[in-house]
Amino acid sequence: MQFLDITDTDFDQKFAAILARGEETSHEVEQVVQAIIADVRRRGDAAVLEYTNRFDRLEATTVAELEVTDEEIDGAFARVSPEEIASLKLACERVTRFHAKQKQQSWLSTEEEDVLLGQKVTPLARVGIYVPGGKASYPSSVIMNAVPAKVAGVGEIVMVAPTPGGEINPHVLVAARLAGVDRIFRLGGAQAVAALAYGTATIPKVDKITGPGNIYVATAKKLVFGQVGIDMIAGPSEILVINDGSGTAAHIAADLLSQAEHDELASSILITTDRDFGEQVAHEVERQLGSLKREGIARKSWESYGAIIVAGTLDEAIAFSNRIAPEHLELAVADPFAIMPRITNAGAIFLGHFTPEAAGDYLAGPNHTLPTGGTARFFSPLSVDDFMKKSSIVWFSEAGLNRLGSDIVRIAELEGLEAHGRSVSVRLKNSL
Repeated sequence: MQFLDITDTDFDQKFAAILARGEETSHEVEQVVQAIIADVRRRGDAAVLEYTNRFDRLEATTVAELEVTDEEIDGAFARVSPEEIASLKLACERVTRFHAKQKQQSWLSTEEEDVLLGQKVTPLARVGIYVPGGKASYPSSVIMNAVPAKVAGVGEIVMVAPTPGGEINPHVLVAARLAGVDRIFRLGGAQAVAALAYGTATIPKVDKITGPGNIYVATAKKLVFGQVGIDMIAGPSEILVINDGSGTAAHIAADLLSQAEHDELASSILITTDRDFGEQVAHEVERQLGSLKREGIARKSWESYGAIIVAGTLDEAIAFSNRIAPEHLELAVADPFAIMPRITNAGAIFLGHFTPEAAGDYLAGPNHTLPTGGTARFFSPLSVDDFMKKSSIVWFSEAGLNRLGSDIVRIAELEGLEAHGRSVSVRLKNSL
């Protein structure tokens, strides 16, 4: 962990390693992923089966065996406590209510009597959602990807999730049914992305792939983009906490560790105007680390990519935050609403001392699939918009074309596109 002063002359140099973490995809990884994608395109189910058996230590003889059955989901419900089911239901309900407010409708404009313009909003026919496995199981990722797709009206939701050893977390299956997933495959890695992008005899081709994964999954999504849509290229998770010396050090420390436990490349940063408070937080982090089940992961993350930064003023802290555009931003200050309007770049903003980032991860309502690595400068959280497409609607009456046609022809002539202009001029009144 670095304890830095924002006014240090070498501050940017010291902070650079945190910003650059996980930035580069190695040439070796890209080569491996390209080969897997090409193989899945060429051999379909046979390639999917081979890679899945190899990487996830399975002994399936057909891809059909990798699909989760309704009976297995029923069994998962029997293994999960009523209280846990109730919590997952509550999360689905709250996420549904929030995302329902995002849904756009088709519209037509009648501002002109002789021209009709509008927009047709259509849900995607089929989407694939990737749910990470391995180091942890994420029923919340199921909810955050499937619910907005369901709200959008997507025709079919196909879920893939890696299952090393063949086991799939029952909470993930419960969340999938509650969130409206249609089909589930025990399938992960680059082969899952390729199968969804191009389709196989068993796995249907989708229009868009969403959801986070490891470096192989992220690279695969990047390489198939254009063949299918994707949500974003998600990097390691991150949190930035802006603080003015108010609040409780133990709370801030717990929030920082909530990201550090994700993986070794996660970054947790506190920027405070109170050096003493920063030192208290550093002490609390060390104290709390020892009690975490995932201490090894959290400690490596904190020691490699954690930082406590001292700023002279909140203005400096806000400017720093806008520059790095964090995935999660907590405004742990006395009056968060006063500075919120000045935040221009952040995936999600959490206001005040009683709004930990984890509330947004699970059931506050907004989506927890957020832009990372500074991409909040131009990307937004996953939303209903990601599962819909828009078509422009244009209608000209004869009078409308006669009224505007000469200008259309003139612009076409400016571009040297004679046939474009002629397609209008031959329709104009008094045309030759």
